[in-house]
Amino acid sequence: MIKLKFRPKLFLFASLSLLVFGGCSKDDIYLHYALKAAGDNKGELKAVLRHYRTEDKDPLKLKAAKYLIANMPAHYSYRDTAAINKYYSKALEILGTGPSPDWQRDTLRRIGDTQFAGITRSVVSDVEVMTADYLIYSIDHAFNQWRTRPWAKHLSYEEFRDWLLPYKVIDRQSLDAWRDTLSDHYSDSLRTIPIDDFERNTIYGAIEIVRNELHSKLSDIGHRVIWEDRGSIPMRSAATWVRMTYGSCYDYVVMGTAVFRSLGFPAVVDNVPTWGRNSDGHSWYTFLDDRGREQVTINSLIMGAGFQFYPYERIPKVFRNTYEIDHDVVKYRNTAKYVHPFEVCQKDVTNKYNVVSDIQVETDKVLTKNLKDKKYVYIAMAVNSNGPDWRLLDFGVLKNGKACFKKMGRNMLYIALGYNGISFVPISHPFILYKDGHIEYIDGSDNPVKVSMDLRRKYYESYNVVDMRRRILGGKVQCSDYPDFRDAITLYTIERTDIPDKIQLNAGRPYRYWRYLTPDGSWGSISEISFYDRDGNRLNHKGIANPEAGQDAIERAYDGNLLSNFEINQPNGNWVGMDMGKPTDVGYVSISPRSDDNDVCPGNEYELLYFNGKTWHSLGFKKAEGNSLHYNGIPLNTLLWMRNYTRGQNERPFIIRESGDIEWW
Repeated sequence: MIKLKFRPKLFLFASLSLLVFGGCSKDDIYLHYALKAAGDNKGELKAVLRHYRTEDKDPLKLKAAKYLIANMPAHYSYRDTAAINKYYSKALEILGTGPSPDWQRDTLRRIGDTQFAGITRSVVSDVEVMTADYLIYSIDHAFNQWRTRPWAKHLSYEEFRDWLLPYKVIDRQSLDAWRDTLSDHYSDSLRTIPIDDFERNTIYGAIEIVRNELHSKLSDIGHRVIWEDRGSIPMRSAATWVRMTYGSCYDYVVMGTAVFRSLGFPAVVDNVPTWGRNSDGHSWYTFLDDRGREQVTINSLIMGAGFQFYPYERIPKVFRNTYEIDHDVVKYRNTAKYVHPFEVCQKDVTNKYNVVSDIQVETDKVLTKNLKDKKYVYIAMAVNSNGPDWRLLDFGVLKNGKACFKKMGRNMLYIALGYNGISFVPISHPFILYKDGHIEYIDGSDNPVKVSMDLRRKYYESYNVVDMRRRILGGKVQCSDYPDFRDAITLYTIERTDIPDKIQLNAGRPYRYWRYLTPDGSWGSISEISFYDRDGNRLNHKGIANPEAGQDAIERAYDGNLLSNFEINQPNGNWVGMDMGKPTDVGYVSISPRSDDNDVCPGNEYELLYFNGKTWHSLGFKKAEGNSLHYNGIPLNTLLWMRNYTRGQNERPFIIRESGDIEWW
């Protein structure tokens, strides 16, 4: 069995039955439920509807009010507003002070843990706390932007509703005047540009103007994107957003989206829960340009929109944060035997980023018969969670013995899982959904064909790694009697990227000076170099290089860190080597090209695993003596995984085919 983390069943709100309300529309039914869920606060919400029926008789505003109220039960605020506001006040005292953003984060984390423990776990639905004045203010403000700002006039009502109208960008956001606060703070650049300026009057131009101002002001207060798992209580008020000096990529994207909406730019937050070939996710903002096209960013607020969106990444799923409730998810959360916390307010937009397929996956009849939940099934992809694991991406349904899933990104490895009452278990073989839409099941458990093979990596080579590795092609190992290598003798020329861990040298006699001459156009670009005597003992003498290199670059070539690099600010004429102090007979040289430190490394301990259809089994532990590991009895066409128990986090599944080629997934 594959044991995955799961939580007790959660009921967000009661299921809605259309039969109870006869001929009422779904929108009316959802509005009726929201008013009922408001309890004692129902009067505030009814006052909003009455306002747009009797005082401000704008039918679209009334429609917008109904929409916001109908979907409000799924949105939450902190229950203890006094406590969270007190925390934000303390945050404003600390943000921008102290030695660094990291110090500010750590200080606020300690304050949150000690003085405000548990505050983030106590929330209340917005229908129970929303005031009529605030909702009317928010609706009127959004409509004024839509109808007066040059960047929003072209939006249809539905686009306005989804991209600009909502009174908050993210749950637990303070119900404050964020549109006024943020638009006032981040509109300096727009104010200085003539109102009839062409660039200013296009969404693309205006949003770039504001993004640059935003990035500049954040840089002025020393902001930093924090990648650690846990920061302090997240900033969710307009005042703290203006002063924010640290946060995750997601925090900055949310804040930026709030800034854009405050100025009338239609923007949303999209996210991928897990990239196709690693264990990380990512978030970014997307906006609608003047032609109605969705312009996608690639990296928080650092880069402008319009850059090619991660062309080498494989994308299994992309979800968009929405205000509107996905009632299919509500139904799932109220009827599934096990409830995974899929977001209720998000939309699957994978088809906007990848070619997708609706798929029907063959399942094991015996395994599906023993499931506790025979309706809902799950699709997952392989991730590294201190070893191989499966991460849920979405749920589907079981029909006629097949697991059915929608909008699955192609060129991906997946597996179908079911809930057996204790944990998730595989109900299908792992399978590849290829670019053309066909499926290949990976079932190597009974495959008698096994091979012997040398394995050199535990992770696929990215385009950057391939480029860096190719920079050693044509490099030469040379020796000389002179420090300027005027009579250099070439002993070895690198002609392939998979060079041996130790290159054997035979100079015929001792020489004092030894070097690696990098090929033209490579900018130096190696990670490490080491020289050894005939007995394999490492030689430790004075590092030398061409004059342009500098001592720091030389030290990086000998520091033992495969992620620090010898690289020079000139493309040609670079070299790095060693002055032995006296003529020395060098027996071997080790040259490590620039990489991501996922090559097999001498001295590290590894384990090779294979997936037998149910769980992972070991093919043995090995300590690497060189830059490859030799294994016998590796099954072909089977899912494999290599673990490094010494260091590193990047690991991915792979398959060895009959040709000997390795496919990384």
